[in-house]
Amino acid sequence: MTPSPLPRIRTSASRRRPSRRALLAGVASGAAVATLGTPVPVAVADSKGETGRPTLRPPDAGALRAAIDDLDHPRSSGAQLRVSGSAGRWYGTSGVADPATGRPVGLNDKIRAGSVTKAFVATAALQLADEGRLRLESPVRHYLPALLPERFGAITVAQLLDHTSGLPDHVGLPEMSTPEAVLRHRFDRWTPQQLVATVTGGELKFRPGTRQEYRGINYVLAALVIEQVTGRPYGIEIRERILRPLRLGHTSVPSAEGSPRRIRGPHMHGCLELSDGTLADVTEFDMSVAHADGEIVTSTGDMHRFLSALFSGSLLPQRQLRRMFTLPPAHVRMLDGSPARYSTGLQTVTVNGVTLWGKTGEQYGYASGMFATRDQQRRLVWAFTPVQLGADPSPMSQRIAEAATANR
Repeated sequence: MTPSPLPRIRTSASRRRPSRRALLAGVASGAAVATLGTPVPVAVADSKGETGRPTLRPPDAGALRAAIDDLDHPRSSGAQLRVSGSAGRWYGTSGVADPATGRPVGLNDKIRAGSVTKAFVATAALQLADEGRLRLESPVRHYLPALLPERFGAITVAQLLDHTSGLPDHVGLPEMSTPEAVLRHRFDRWTPQQLVATVTGGELKFRPGTRQEYRGINYVLAALVIEQVTGRPYGIEIRERILRPLRLGHTSVPSAEGSPRRIRGPHMHGCLELSDGTLADVTEFDMSVAHADGEIVTSTGDMHRFLSALFSGSLLPQRQLRRMFTLPPAHVRMLDGSPARYSTGLQTVTVNGVTLWGKTGEQYGYASGMFATRDQQRRLVWAFTPVQLGADPSPMSQRIAEAATANR
């Protein structure tokens, strides 16, 4: 899935510990990280070596309310937002979850969170690396020799996870440039191997590790590596390693559950405006076309709990967690020449002088994001349902980020 960059934002640049099982048990019970309480700080420097951070004021309820009540930019049917952390909290919803019935948005409504999936995949991969079962610096072909051609032999697992692989563009995916085309193809079934085959016919776009280009296929391959190492579907690994220990009851990986098209339980409906002006409900979708690129179903509450546990060090030891807050070297630039902004599983933005780490996500009819400061003074998790295909979701995301970081 394509991420939703926030405009006008600058990129920022082991001791003994309890077992991960013990820490997760504490998280699930509320002992280590209370969902609505004060987080355990992560006392490590960021990618620029900075440990001092400004103290944030409590969130501005009026500004946050205004940010999600503007459902015209982009035109959306509903929105929900959770702002929390040691500096205060605010929750709110706006609009409707289902345009057909007018049901208002509920704070526990599920969504399709798109590329937020990648943060879960990266966490599972880093756990396997910590266990010595996966070598991040090993070539991908070491694990998947029959899937990638020899000319891609230099690509490492780490380069998949931070989008520096240089893989070619897709050839052969269905054209989805109109809402009508989305409707025609939304129940197409793909295997991850078929998705990989759409990029293996060309040449590398750049030498691996020298540039950065955000590509969903990197995470499809990373998930296949996880499956090769563990002998289980990657979604099962995420469920057993993250979802169940953290009691993320509103989160599921469709491919691990038989690839259901529907979202079970209360959820926000994703709709697209057709060329005749009517709305088509596209909530039901075969997410095999996204797979580990962006298939996860979750809620803002579950994203909040996951983000809190991740940043608090309950899911990963510091030596692995540090990778999620480390950008590629300064000479590695995006293809447009801008600084790299993706780490292992996350991305970084700076708003109002406050550096946030997290992930955005998009799926047809949905847009979402989860971000926090390193010390968790501020966490912000949002979801909304834009109705125009290809609409830029960043105005809503930008309003939320600016309101949540304002320190006037």
